[in-house]
Amino acid sequence: MSTSTAPKYIAWKNVEREQLNPLIDREMVVGAKIMLARVLLKKGAHVPQHHHHNEQVTYILEGALKFAIDGKEIVVRAGEVLCIPSNMPHEAWALEDTVDLDVFDPPREDWLNKTDDYLRHGR
Repeated sequence: MSTSTAPKYIAWKNVEREQLNPLIDREMVVGAKIMLARVLLKKGAHVPQHHHHNEQVTYILEGALKFAIDGKEIVVRAGEVLCIPSNMPHEAWALEDTVDLDVFDPPREDWLNKTDDYLRHGR
């Protein structure tokens, strides 16, 4: 995690893409107190139920995700945002090829140290 106070300028095309499983790829930019991740999901991808202490904001750039969260199903489409409170269990399915932008506060340590096994199924 960066502790520098210098600005960080990065083009998305230069951010490393990590394949988590055959249907999900991820790119991450990390600051001192916040993380921005672009997640690319192919139609049919499933993010299994999980929770984390990080607050999450998910903005769908392309496609659509169906979330199961707080006892409800919510479909979030391109141009829409879902705010997920800390420690709230949730899961998602890609209804079509989808690109989402996730913001986490604080940064996801499990993503940084690659202990996010729930996303690495099917590798």
